[in-house]
Amino acid sequence: MKILIAGLGSIGRRHLRNFQTLNAREFVLLRSRRATLPDDELGDLPTEQNIMEALKNHSPDIVVVSNPTSLHLDIAIPAAEAGCHLLLEKPISHTMDRVSTLADIVKQQDVKVLVGFQFRFHPGLQHIKELLDSDVIGPVTSVHVHWGEYLPAWHPWEDYRIGYAARSDLGGGVLLTLCHPFDYLRWLIGEVDAVSAMTAQAGGLDIEVEDTANVMLRFANGALGTVHLDYVQRPPSHVLQITGQRGHILWDNAHGAVQYYRTDTATSETVEMDSDFERNTLFIEEVKHLLSCIENGTEPCVNLDDGIAAQKIVLAAKESNREGKEIIIS
Repeated sequence: MKILIAGLGSIGRRHLRNFQTLNAREFVLLRSRRATLPDDELGDLPTEQNIMEALKNHSPDIVVVSNPTSLHLDIAIPAAEAGCHLLLEKPISHTMDRVSTLADIVKQQDVKVLVGFQFRFHPGLQHIKELLDSDVIGPVTSVHVHWGEYLPAWHPWEDYRIGYAARSDLGGGVLLTLCHPFDYLRWLIGEVDAVSAMTAQAGGLDIEVEDTANVMLRFANGALGTVHLDYVQRPPSHVLQITGQRGHILWDNAHGAVQYYRTDTATSETVEMDSDFERNTLFIEEVKHLLSCIENGTEPCVNLDDGIAAQKIVLAAKESNREGKEIIIS
């Protein structure tokens, strides 16, 4: 397969390396040449600067959409129109504008879209999914996610204030950039009916977008959730706690292990990660999954509909903060 990678920042280059690891050999790079990383690893791969020319000249089978968030649909829509399968980085966009257009084209062209919520491939979260589906802790009553990371430490080779995560025009802000929990909570707990949120620029980071957010979720099954996100915390922390009527589950991304307590046996258990697990495993499994879906004609486990659902939660949180009220998700 020929793979076009749009956007050669850190995530685009990670996908390039991972496709190469999986023996993909034909690539086209679509780039603005504004990336702050050196070009050494890109070698002499063919490069284009215009998506329409790239599609016309190279006819790629897969397009990786890893440019800044607000520009995702500028790539995804023409690529889908050309019949290309998509690895579409999260969030799918910064608004809902043109999202329905993409959805219609994807359906008409029968192309596969895998949205880049790589935590779906985390063995720890997959084990939690099995525990919940097996009713080990009973009906879920509440869930809490705490995720804080220090934005200036993400890309130490560049001024963090010029990166997409810090700029409103590129679709930045902590709600959009760290939106993973809104996807994996839907997957683990169920659909979200209503959202309440407050955001702030409290981190002293000199950026124009929110750096801190507290979001409350009401799930269709009656469970309640809270999600804290920030660009400020040092050292970083990303933890998930789930309380059920008959037990409790704790996952810590720092080591990936799952701890759970069940009241029926009054016992606690810990499920450790395999010794060879590391962060890039998630991205490798993501790419493998997309290739398998294309080969077998199956639907990706986190498709465009899932990306749209997570997007609606993020935008509802933004609306709730502006309006000072709970937002019902239709």
